[in-house]
Amino acid sequence: MLEKWLEFSQEVQEAKMVNKPVVALESTIISHGMPYPQNVQTAREVEDIIRKNGAVPATIAILNGKIKIGLSNEELEFLGQSKDIEKASRRDLPFLLATKKNGATTVAATMICAELAGIEVFVTGGIGGVHREAEITMDVSADLQELAKTNVAVVCAGAKSILDIGLTLEYLETQGVPVAGFGTDVLPAFYTRTSPFNVNFRLETAEEAAAMIRAKWELGLTGGVVIANPIPEADALEEGFITNVIEQALQEAKENQITGKQVTPFLLGKVKELTEGKSLTANIALVKHNAEVGSKIAVHLAK
Repeated sequence: MLEKWLEFSQEVQEAKMVNKPVVALESTIISHGMPYPQNVQTAREVEDIIRKNGAVPATIAILNGKIKIGLSNEELEFLGQSKDIEKASRRDLPFLLATKKNGATTVAATMICAELAGIEVFVTGGIGGVHREAEITMDVSADLQELAKTNVAVVCAGAKSILDIGLTLEYLETQGVPVAGFGTDVLPAFYTRTSPFNVNFRLETAEEAAAMIRAKWELGLTGGVVIANPIPEADALEEGFITNVIEQALQEAKENQITGKQVTPFLLGKVKELTEGKSLTANIALVKHNAEVGSKIAVHLAK
């Protein structure tokens, strides 16, 4: 029955036939995370980085009633330019597929689709988490629940700094999700290399990361792994500066009564505006860096 919903690009199909490592990529970053044309350009560059490091990229999206595993250039352009793309998380997948609507997959949805397609590593910007004031709003990203139950390793630049990072880590700990720092003891916070919080474990190499991930799943411990990879030093923003910007963006979101799935795109757009585009440059740099690390991990996992 699954074949009815999944559609592989030729490149991914061929990779799977010869057991070549495949790395999943989300599409929300294209449709809702960056402006055109930087979104499509970044998507193509990230795919090329994965190829250069010995793996095959599989950008995932919901198009015309199918879960597409690997996208053509035309499909990337369509996602980057169309205004009629839904933001697709776990709860949205059945509806979008049944009604043949188009959806860009979030971290949660990409993890689900990657696992269905037999892909073990997923590269993204930053994971969602517990939003600030979640004790009032109950706004907790579905990404965290997905990490608790779906066997996909997520390489990211930590949690987005618009979140309550402390509560996000508490949630992941409760669900038994390991948060490992790649060459760091401190959890990176997306635009910055540091935050006031430590990771659970430190890994120095892609080989070590692959060994830990494999051990987890061979023990039957279901759920994902967070590999937190700090943004390169040259591209990082200063912690105090970005903290002030985020406080301002959160205030505006509250004043405009923005809630639910609109919160993250609003905040990221506002942060870009308030940093005069510096946050977009940082976002592009960190995704590329994650692609490099993620593809190396995928190569070792395939061994």
